Amino acid sequence: MQNKKLQELLVYLSHFSPFYKRMFSNHGIDVASIKTVADLSLIPTTSKEDLQQYNNDFLCVDKSRIIEYTSTSGTLGSPVTIALTDNDLNRLAQNEYNSFTTADGSASDIYQLMLTLDRQFMAGIAYYAGIRKMGAGIIRLGPGVPSLQWETIKRLNPTAIVAVPSFILKLIQYVKSIGADINASSVRKAICIGENIRNLDCSLNILGRKITESWNIQLYSTYASTEMQTAFTECSEGKGGHHQPELLIVELLDENDQPVTANVPGEVTVTTLGVEGMPLLRYKTGDVCMYFDEPCACGRKSIRLSPILGRKKQMIKFKGTTLYPSALFDLLNEMNEIVDYVVEVSTNDVGLDEILLYLLPAVKSEESDHKIRAYLQAKLRVTPFVKYASAEELHKMQVSETSRKITKFIDKRN
Repeated sequence: MQNKKLQELLVYLSHFSPFYKRMFSNHGIDVASIKTVADLSLIPTTSKEDLQQYNNDFLCVDKSRIIEYTSTSGTLGSPVTIALTDNDLNRLAQNEYNSFTTADGSASDIYQLMLTLDRQFMAGIAYYAGIRKMGAGIIRLGPGVPSLQWETIKRLNPTAIVAVPSFILKLIQYVKSIGADINASSVRKAICIGENIRNLDCSLNILGRKITESWNIQLYSTYASTEMQTAFTECSEGKGGHHQPELLIVELLDENDQPVTANVPGEVTVTTLGVEGMPLLRYKTGDVCMYFDEPCACGRKSIRLSPILGRKKQMIKFKGTTLYPSALFDLLNEMNEIVDYVVEVSTNDVGLDEILLYLLPAVKSEESDHKIRAYLQAKLRVTPFVKYASAEELHKMQVSETSRKITKFIDKRN
């Protein structure tokens, strides 16, 4: 099935994509010679920089056929526009229908969407369309405001929420602060977006544990990107995000663009299937993870992706130690002495990475400072610079009018 869809995609790109027509010509690629997924290695990869620099050249249809203009968040550079046709929107709905049913969703559920449905955010419209296709109820509440989220939960009795995990923690803290019992609510499951809730072995990380220690709900992790227009979603086994082979070819590549084997980290590289507006061929997402190929206990046999280790461009080399921001986030989330944080990385005088942690402590004291620094030294073997900040100062760093995401990592490197 994938081989057939790949051949159809290559013919389509060779006729309608200015970018890929140019690539095939420049590299002397005869698309008729690419017969199978294994032959993909004969084609160069496509980078985020390509998509940023030649954004319009990826469009394969006349603009009169575009129904929806979405954009990436711009985490790793300037935002990219992804245009969708009517068929692409139907494909997007099918993708999320598959995802929500994988996460044990059904028509009897009611989902409270704790995320933005505006600002060209593809995921917001995708969740809405997928839940609607499933026939479940939808509460479009938007992001933030724990008091409003809780009041709506009590009033409308949703069975599930879709939210960023760190916000779920804030909701839990709010409910505790007013003396209410969150476990008395109607919510039984949460689709977690935008942040890892699991370690590489798929056990819950500190963020996932903090949620489930206070709230007896089933967590389902999901991974996607605007460019791939497809999601990898966990089933109740919680052993990685299930691949949808009818919608996407996925490769995990090493530094030399060679495929890695199962359980070895590689960069997620995707080829979209069934996309009309802006299909992508061997597109490198910048995300690094592993894949598992043994059949899942749920009965599905497609591969599963592990939690994301990090983004290739965000990798930090600090005093001989290599780490990703997500590892720092896990450490900081684990400390009761820290309420909130921002991680900033810059280049020092000799061209090396320098880490500065802006921290909001639970209690500002010499004892707390000593505990925080000792913990970081013990876990990292090196000590980053620490600067204590107020809640207002951190809020200004984390929230931007032009961004739809809370910023916890600021990259100021050259």
